[in-house]
Amino acid sequence: MSPRTHAAKAVWLPALAALVVVSLGVRAAAGAASSDGGAVGGLDPAVLLSVAVMLVVAKLGGELFARLRQPAVLGELAGGILLGSLSLFGVAWVDGLRADAVVSALAEIGVIILLFEVGLESNVREMVSVGWSSLLVSTLGVVATFALGFGASALFFRGAPALAHVFVAATLCATSVGITARVLRDLGRLQTREASVILGAAVIDDVMALLILAVVAGAIRADAAGQSLALADFGLIALKAVAFLLGALLAGRYVVPQLFRGAGRFEGRGVLVAVAVAFCFLLAWAAALAGLAPIVGAFAAGLVLDEVHLESFAGRGGRSLTELLAPVGALLVPVFFVLMGLRVDLRAFGRAEAVGFALLLTAAAVAGKLACALGVKGRGTNRLAVGLGMMPRGEVSLIFVGIGATLTLPSGGAVVGAATFGAVVIMVAVTTLITPPALKWSFRKVRTRNDE
Repeated sequence: MSPRTHAAKAVWLPALAALVVVSLGVRAAAGAASSDGGAVGGLDPAVLLSVAVMLVVAKLGGELFARLRQPAVLGELAGGILLGSLSLFGVAWVDGLRADAVVSALAEIGVIILLFEVGLESNVREMVSVGWSSLLVSTLGVVATFALGFGASALFFRGAPALAHVFVAATLCATSVGITARVLRDLGRLQTREASVILGAAVIDDVMALLILAVVAGAIRADAAGQSLALADFGLIALKAVAFLLGALLAGRYVVPQLFRGAGRFEGRGVLVAVAVAFCFLLAWAAALAGLAPIVGAFAAGLVLDEVHLESFAGRGGRSLTELLAPVGALLVPVFFVLMGLRVDLRAFGRAEAVGFALLLTAAAVAGKLACALGVKGRGTNRLAVGLGMMPRGEVSLIFVGIGATLTLPSGGAVVGAATFGAVVIMVAVTTLITPPALKWSFRKVRTRNDE
């Protein structure tokens, strides 16, 4: 037995035992809470235990996948799917957990924090400096993936409205910056030209994907309200999204530094985190007020604060905002991913067509990003590595499909149904799992060719 297999079993077997024991405890606690009339201070005590189970499941799953040298987010998703599968064995509290308003609110806050962290890790100057190659790679990848995703959805769901196909296509567009960066770092390739093109294009992908989300979600809401959107209306939504981002960046350059200098005069603990999170929530609220998704505002807040020099907070332990924010994300973000896994209905994959859709959607996601390699400029650049590096999907795709599950069509059905939801989760898992070995192979192939 290999050390990796032994390490996996050392985590997985206790995890299964803990999951069974805690789930039985939650079931008993839920029954006791309902018999007692429920809540203390307006909060059902079973919710507290349910969130505790979600956090434990997230960390056990993340640890297992980390030991297998895979992204922890896949473990959190797998843990959520495993937890959700308990409903197949008569554990009724799982169904209530999926629709619990408190858990959903915590997950929404978690995803806002996640996009805030992604914005903090991005840099406007770096996005501009990567040149036309990254822009062309990103544009080709988004266009090709969108077209293939739309075709796959239209093929399997012929009676569905066009906006449903558009939303499914939009979920395939974004590349996971974090997963790609980690793979390149592990391979020792972060300083190569291929890495610069990949990371630059991945950041642009996320911005494009957020703009697409703003347009598509706005169109779906208008359609559900019985209104029709003309081409000018689509342009207006996109213009609002771009104007919001530009306005946030201008505010970050001329207004936010003064605000943070003023906040830097406070001597209490946690001032930087509190002010930064408050600013994130403020921009998320402003984005929602403008008709955009709150995560657009959270991403913009991260970009803004990435440009702010927090000199007034220097000398207070020497920790950056990203480091201070990490514990907040470590608590809230896993709730989102476990909830995404919980909402995967395994019964939907009892039908051959659902499995076929998941495979076709995954193929479209892979082929669309491989096509973007045609946009790589410059001799000596490993085009195959660029295409493979753009393959992994992650947080943004899961955020998209989570939002789609909350949007309704005029017919009354959800934009993203159970089969589509599960197919997107499978697509995210597969594209993430195959990227590390594929990238390693592509760099080894070029090295062997050069040696010859």
